[in-house]
Amino acid sequence: MDFDLQHHGDRDLGEGLVDLAVNVRLPAPPEWLRRELAAGLAGLAAYPDTAEATKAIAARHGRAAEEVLPTAGAAEAFTLLAAALRPRHAAVVHPQFTEPEAALRAAGHPVHRVHLSHAEGFRLVPGAVPEEADLVFLGNPTNPTSVLHPAGAVRALCRPGRIVVVDEAFLDAVPGEPETLATERLPGVVVLRSLTKTWGLAGLRAGYLLAEPEVVACLRAVQPPWSVSSLAAVAMVACSSPAAVAEAGALAATAERDRELLVAGLTELGITVADLPRAPFVLIRVPDGERVRLALRRAGYALRRGDTFPGLGPDWLRIAVRDPVTTRAFLTTLSRLL
Repeated sequence: MDFDLQHHGDRDLGEGLVDLAVNVRLPAPPEWLRRELAAGLAGLAAYPDTAEATKAIAARHGRAAEEVLPTAGAAEAFTLLAAALRPRHAAVVHPQFTEPEAALRAAGHPVHRVHLSHAEGFRLVPGAVPEEADLVFLGNPTNPTSVLHPAGAVRALCRPGRIVVVDEAFLDAVPGEPETLATERLPGVVVLRSLTKTWGLAGLRAGYLLAEPEVVACLRAVQPPWSVSSLAAVAMVACSSPAAVAEAGALAATAERDRELLVAGLTELGITVADLPRAPFVLIRVPDGERVRLALRRAGYALRRGDTFPGLGPDWLRIAVRDPVTTRAFLTTLSRLL
């Protein structure tokens, strides 16, 4: 079966629709971050310099500056990895964010899909990854399943000669950031992070990766000059401060409470929710899901379709976690449609 790997949640939006399709938590950056960005406008005549951003990110995760590479959003990192590495056997653990596979295929690399099972809660089974795989991509927590895999299971993927790429774009949206590998110096492990989701910065393209210095140098060699803008670098410094990290933790705790309200309402309606969601979105399965999605669309709600994710189909839908008022209105509408 062919999947539209270039389909993302923004394509499910429409004028006047309540956005439950895109996993950006805030409608706009907070006021303090907007002030930092506004102050950065005065420096736009100069070429970007990510030195301060690199130091700030390194301090935030307790890493050396040589282990940090700022990127134009976490998505750029997938393209850099596909361009810089020469895997003989690349494996992508699905269902997950489709951009890693799209980047690999665009670079001419064959891809082996490792499908996690709904019957097993979409949990990572390290032994399912072929032993010969020398490049492995995994999301944690995974988009769209919202599953948070144990760090031990992710570490079990490590092998001599293998690169394991862990997409932690949503991990700062989990209170306490459990199971992260960002603070660990593991041979062959590349951790990706994004500022988009928590801080409402999808339009700015701000992310970074953490890896061994030689891996970072290899990826930097294929990164286009000045791909990270001056304002993105400003955001990286601001969002890496202890105060910002603490605020992100508070936002994550609020999102967790909001998610619990959504899951409770869905369960009350008899809807199957993928096991133990931990991210600020949930994956549901409903009979005749495409009909339900389109009916919700006519009723004013945009959900992320699931049939573009390898391993899922049209009966799967992803719902972004929103505030209680929005969630209760959505659940009322869904109940009426069902």
